[in-house]
Amino acid sequence: MTKILICDDEKEIVDALEIYFMNEGFQVVKAYDGEQAVEAVKKEEVQLAILDIMMPKLDGIRAAMKIREFSTVPIIFLSAKSQDADKILGLNIGADDYITKPFNPLEVVARVKSNIRRYTKLGALKEETESIYQAGGLVLNDETKEVTVDGEGVKLTPIEYNILLLLVKNQGRVFSIQQIYESIWEEEAIGADNTVAVHIRHIREKIEINPKEPKYLKVVWGVGYKIEKQ
Repeated sequence: MTKILICDDEKEIVDALEIYFMNEGFQVVKAYDGEQAVEAVKKEEVQLAILDIMMPKLDGIRAAMKIREFSTVPIIFLSAKSQDADKILGLNIGADDYITKPFNPLEVVARVKSNIRRYTKLGALKEETESIYQAGGLVLNDETKEVTVDGEGVKLTPIEYNILLLLVKNQGRVFSIQQIYESIWEEEAIGADNTVAVHIRHIREKIEINPKEPKYLKVVWGVGYKIEKQ
């Protein structure tokens, strides 16, 4: 049974979401502040965490930062703030998705299923004749999901890994933001520019010696992104 964490300081929201997810066959772990959320991810084998941003003791942003120190589990933020800057901040610290309050619980369920699908696909061993993909010193082992640059390990989130794998598999091909979003998120790309751009920046910061002068992940202005053939 798939287990998810729901953390919000409003007990009514947690209880309401729990009903929807239990009806869909999920097991729910509940928390009401950021500290409880971090401990729950450490102790429970959750497949996804839903975190409210404004919470006592430890807010969702800081809780997500702590979770990212030891886990790549997908994180979805819930927030009453809808400004692009707030969404980008959430993505910047490692979140995979962002839902604005008030929300339709069915939308939350759909987003959770979508993120878990991608996460499961990432963690599953694929029956492929080739599982090692390389572009110069950048190497992806798609069996173990390990990424190295010049022999040094690089820790990517599931979304970052999937974007990089897509580009490395298709070295030299330019992918538009829309193509990247629809390939990875498996939904129509509406207002996806900031989301993709943030993840691309994170990938560069992790795989490039100098992200401002990238060796691997190149932008083709007005078109999209590609992994340079090495």
